[in-house]
Formats: sequence, C-alpha cells, structure tokens
Amino acid sequence: MIPKKKLDKLYNMYHRREYVHPDPLEFLYAYDDLHDREIAGLIASSLAYGRVAQILKSVSYVLDIMGQSPVSFIKKATRQSLKKDFSGFAHRFATGDKLSQMLVGAKEVIKQYGSLYECFISGMSSNDETILPALTLFVDKITENGNNNPGHLLPFPRLGSACKRLNLFLRWMVRRDKVDPGGWEDVPLSKLIIPLDTHMHKIGILTGLTSRTQPNMRTVLEITDGFRKLVPEDPVKYDFSLTRIGIRGDANYKETLCD
Repeated sequence: MIPKKKLDKLYNMYHRREYVHPDPLEFLYAYDDLHDREIAGLIASSLAYGRVAQILKSVSYVLDIMGQSPVSFIKKATRQSLKKDFSGFAHRFATGDKLSQMLVGAKEVIKQYGSLYECFISGMSSNDETILPALTLFVDKITENGNNNPGHLLPFPRLGSACKRLNLFLRWMVRRDKVDPGGWEDVPLSKLIIPLDTHMHKIGILTGLTSRTQPNMRTVLEITDGFRKLVPEDPVKYDFSLTRIGIRGDANYKETLCD
C-alpha cells in the first residue's frame, strides 16, 4: 500500500491546472454551461486513446465543427446532418460514421431525459457500491439510441471492460477542484472508480493494490478498493497526480512511491 503521506505530497505537487496540458480534459474548461461541458467531455474522453497529439487534434476537429455550444449543435442536428458533418473524420479505429452514431445516441438521450446527467442519475441507487450500474445504463441508452454501433468509442461495462475513458469522463464531470471542473453534483465521489490506464495499472501492481495482469473491470475495482481504504469519500482523488508521473516522464514510479 502506498503511504497516504506520499500520495498527499504528490497531490499537492501535481494536482494543478498547470499540469493538465496535454490532457484532453483541457477542452472542458472552455464551457461554463454544464450541458455543453458534458457533451465536450463525452467527446474528449471517447477519443482519449492513441498518441496525445492526435487525440488533441481529433477532439479539436469535432468541437470546432460543433461551434460555441455543443449541446445546441446536437439538438439541431439530424442523423443525416451528423453523418455529413463528420464524414471526413477519422481517429485510429473511430470513423465519422461511428462518431455520428454516438452523437445521435447522445441526442436521443438528451431528448428523453433532458441531459446526459439526468440519464446517468436515473440509473443510480443508494444501495450501489459504485457507479457501475449507472454507467451500464448510461452506455446502454446511448448505444441503443445510436443503432447499437458506436464501435470503439464507447465500451460496454457489462462485458467486463475497464472502461478507462468512461471513468475518466466521470472523474471530470463529478469531481470539482483545481483540475476537474465537475457539475454532476448528485453523483457521490465515493462511488467513482479508477480510470485504469497503463500508468495506473503499473502503479497498482508495483504498490500491491493488485496482482492482476489483465486490465479489466475486476482489476479496476481491486485498485479502487485500495484507494477507498485511504480516502473513502474520494477514491479517485489521486488519479490525476499519480498518472502525471508516467505521463511527464520526469520521475520513477518505484523511487517516488516505494522508497
């Protein structure tokens, strides 16, 4: 287990706005309106894989087409117009067709529930230990309204995926501090789970939070449980600062966490 004193030291060092770039999270800062921010967050998180430079380029491409208000853009769009608008889009495995289908799903969810947020909390129960049941419903609703075909953009929690990008989206939307802009206020921080990327998986194994080598949901829950023992009210508190170690490349995991 990582000593909490070390985690707090890293948090105080790295959990600052100045260390966000080149994280796609930075796109969310442009939107004061929560409904715009959640659309920008869904797009930025769904494209958060591959080379960082390409991620930023792809997210910027999509948001530029949407203009100042992503939610207004989606509400006015049709299935045909979205397909046309993003016909030239490609991001590794994602095509313009897959992106437009995800956005159609988001549009229908907003039409049915009023916002992505209202859809998400409709799947929550006070008896749930984590946000996993609500996340499952959230993805199901978007995908079923988008012809069940978002491709690689939205993983299915029910299939055991680590759902790194979706949990990253939730961290951005639920936590509110110097780094995460928040806004989804009725989702308890205590129920969030770790966005498991290669950096956090390596940290989890190195520090004994998990011995599992497969980066799946069982591994995510194991690592989250370890952090929950230290910070029951906010188990993903240290996610941003811990992953900066690997992303920035200016520190050694073992030296920083285990000396």
